[in-house]
Amino acid sequence: MSAQLIDGKKIAADVRAEVAVGVQEMKERSRVTPGLAVVLVGDDPASAVYVRNKQRAALEVGMDAQDVRLPGDTSQEQLLGHVESLQSSPGFHGILVQLPLPDHIDERAVLDALDPLKDVDGLHPENMGRLAGGRPRFVPATPLGIQQMLVRTGRDPDGKRVVICGRSEIVGKPVALLLMQRAYGANATVTVCHTRTRGLAGITRQADILIAAIGSPASITADMVKEGVTVIDVGVNRVDAPERKSGYRLTGDVDFDGVSEKAAAITPVPGGVGPMTIAMLLHNTLTAARLAVNG
Repeated sequence: MSAQLIDGKKIAADVRAEVAVGVQEMKERSRVTPGLAVVLVGDDPASAVYVRNKQRAALEVGMDAQDVRLPGDTSQEQLLGHVESLQSSPGFHGILVQLPLPDHIDERAVLDALDPLKDVDGLHPENMGRLAGGRPRFVPATPLGIQQMLVRTGRDPDGKRVVICGRSEIVGKPVALLLMQRAYGANATVTVCHTRTRGLAGITRQADILIAAIGSPASITADMVKEGVTVIDVGVNRVDAPERKSGYRLTGDVDFDGVSEKAAAITPVPGGVGPMTIAMLLHNTLTAARLAVNG
């Protein structure tokens, strides 16, 4: 079997086009332009690229967008002050603080300080609690993007066994909560694996849908999956590639060549989950603007 590629770029383009229509309608009906502000602390190259791509995507769909770039030695108090200033502005309906933050800043304290109605990353405890309770307001962008990739390619999780490798606050936990909901695009039987899981391969081989969010290159190999599985690779890892001008290449958490021989469908890295994360962030920002206008 040779797996079908799940084209995250194409699906993301469809989502962005839908968001652009919604933005234009809001401008015409309410004379309100949805606005997104992204805060970046430090000069991590990967984070800088993500922030730049988010701003570009927001502008392309007709939103207002602003990046706030702060030096790496910014104090927690200073960061919280910037966040509060942005949140008090009616022009910004979505506020996002790019993670990870420098070690001297308490990530949880910053997330707790976000206005839940502007927390378009869906990481505030109130929004996470609403997701757990089956009443989501903002679903974290990567999990929401994963769900949309599955649904829009005819791989509805309903009734299927989903195995998630990774229990992060950003991907693993919320995607598990999302896919076990009693709702369209969910109703899955979900298992979450992590670094303390024993007999990992025996569990992953049971998956109809396998979501890898480990943060370690090629950790999921062909012997760990069954024939016909759908594989969503969330990992983005840099590995040495001296033959390339950059000196590195990007790879996922899945051994793509081996696993794609057994899988029915698989996401590439890059070009899979990454574009969907940005598209769903825009979707959440439009939702936040609608909430602000309509209550």
